[in-house]
Amino acid sequence: MFTGIVEEMGTLNAQTSGEKSVHLTVQAHTVLNGTNIGDSIATNGVCLTVVQKTSDSITVDVMHETLKNTNLGSLKVGDSLNLERALTPASRMGGHFVTGHVDGVGVIQETAQDGIAWRITIELAEALTQSIIPKGSIAVDGISLTVVDLTKTTFTVSIIPHTQDVTTLLSKEAGDTVNIETDMIGKYVAKMVSPGTEISQDDLKKWGY
Repeated sequence: MFTGIVEEMGTLNAQTSGEKSVHLTVQAHTVLNGTNIGDSIATNGVCLTVVQKTSDSITVDVMHETLKNTNLGSLKVGDSLNLERALTPASRMGGHFVTGHVDGVGVIQETAQDGIAWRITIELAEALTQSIIPKGSIAVDGISLTVVDLTKTTFTVSIIPHTQDVTTLLSKEAGDTVNIETDMIGKYVAKMVSPGTEISQDDLKKWGY
């Protein structure tokens, strides 16, 4: 489990492709502290397992299923990646609950400056927008952000200067892809109220409404 508060930007140093997998070696510093082989690291919002570690890098394996549902397969050596270590019981919860299990890939439509902030509009499958609400939380390439606007097939986020400086998001251009994970709570609510589901007053009380 993660918070979506990116700890540092790593650099892809090496990439080895198998038949249906990719082996990524990422240069990093902050996230190496306390990380052991077998630990989870959110890499552009994707929960991956550390399989090797050196004094200045980690190596992770990306399996076929992950390649199908994320943009990790399009990475090139030299690319920057957003990195975050998994939560500990003493971690500050600065963002929202992020599992690192990406729901799908979005495509950046537009970036526009808005005072000190930048507004980024992202297109994605209509099925995914069912779990998104305006002013709700969303993880974009592993970054916990707030939804500003929402349509059937797009949503807009606004990023402050700090987020611009410490993540990869502002380096993206129109047409680039980003990994999307919708809010975990929203997905459970959408499941409970799916067509054909009957909800009683007792159910609402049980869920705290």
